[in-house]
Amino acid sequence: MTESVPATLSAENVNAIFKAYDVRGTVPDQLDESLALATGRAFVRVVGAETVVVGHDMRPSSPGMAAAFARGASEAGADVVLIGLCSTDGLYFASGHLGRPGAMFTASHNPAQYNGIKMCRAFAQPVGMETGLAEIRDLVTSGEVADGTFTPVETPGTITEQDLLEAYVDHLLGLAPVSGRKLKVVADAGNGMAGHTAPAVFAKLAEVVDLVPMYFELDGTFPNHEANPLDESTLTDLKKRVLEEGADVGLAFDGDADRCFLVDEQGNAVDPSAITALIASRELAKEPGSSIIYNLISSRAVPEIVTELGGTPVRTRVGHSYIKAKMAETGAIFGGEHSGHFYFRDFWRADSGMLAALHGLGALAGTDQPLSQLLAQFSRYPRSGEINSEVADQAAVMDAIEAEYGSLDGVTTDRLDGLTVAHADWTFNVRPSNTEPLLRLNAEGRDEATMARVRDEVLGKIRGGAA
Repeated sequence: MTESVPATLSAENVNAIFKAYDVRGTVPDQLDESLALATGRAFVRVVGAETVVVGHDMRPSSPGMAAAFARGASEAGADVVLIGLCSTDGLYFASGHLGRPGAMFTASHNPAQYNGIKMCRAFAQPVGMETGLAEIRDLVTSGEVADGTFTPVETPGTITEQDLLEAYVDHLLGLAPVSGRKLKVVADAGNGMAGHTAPAVFAKLAEVVDLVPMYFELDGTFPNHEANPLDESTLTDLKKRVLEEGADVGLAFDGDADRCFLVDEQGNAVDPSAITALIASRELAKEPGSSIIYNLISSRAVPEIVTELGGTPVRTRVGHSYIKAKMAETGAIFGGEHSGHFYFRDFWRADSGMLAALHGLGALAGTDQPLSQLLAQFSRYPRSGEINSEVADQAAVMDAIEAEYGSLDGVTTDRLDGLTVAHADWTFNVRPSNTEPLLRLNAEGRDEATMARVRDEVLGKIRGGAA
């Protein structure tokens, strides 16, 4: 590369921000319009796209970078359809609806200084390191797609605009209609993209939903709280409002609205495993005997309930690419993750926070039970949640834990993803972070005392061997 090439296109920077499933970095030092432009050119070359659909979230830098990516894609010969402001699942809808590859500019739940690019092939098929992202990265680092080196095609592609919000809403409501008793619903958009999509969805549910909006103003500086509902501290305002309003349910969306978490009428956060089991029960009622995907951090209640309902539970490692691949392989109708991602075969195997929310509302509206009572049947075992510990040598600590527990009677271990240790009365998983020197512990027990004992015991061994 020449000295005139922006610093964001240096091999060091590009290698740092191209992650396993997307591009993610701080603006403008790691990610800027120059990198977006080069990535647009590279994306078209790698996926062979004739037409690309591009959307963006509400972060201040997103519109400019989406436009730069579109310009790059056009210069590489692809027509571009700009759909403007959208949620990530709105981009997946557009990719599926139009049958085109797509790019979404968002950093999801990350703080305000971040932005990123999520890319997919036609029909929302994921682009990760093993499915094209490495080739895109290598083209960008090679300098071939940088200004001064790249030669645009003789006839560039067209760039047009199309509003698909109404079609997105109709598709979701067709998959998960909501009818029955009227519900009072508090929805916290966290100043993220649910503030754009939720009004359009709930306008069509006015007869069954009395909506109380929270933080619907689109603001990529996140003035109220980070849009990361996996961090339960960000649910404080929602829990309080649910109780104040006497609401039936609270909905918390992350920044790009591809995840949704629920709060029950008592102000308690709902374990995503219970939502996985609830949605699985609804999907199995429509297609008995089907396969359901769950990742290995999910509660053991999920495969138990799927089996009891006549379905086939399929266990996978953590990560959307693994879940989507396993769904394609098995023909599964639904998949759920502990992190609040829910995947639907009829949504091109992509995840949608709003579709998950509609399933929850549909189930609740169809019963006279409060949400806590409805979900009691799906919440069988106390769980620790994910606990992170900084560990210098993750492999050595996991080996020591496996050696100690693997010799106990009635215990099984596996290494599908990290280390899972299972007993009839309890189970735990210890998994290394891909990006930080952390071990993540998730524990579960037949009762609170068992879970707490196992959690504390294993946590002591992790932190005792952390140095």
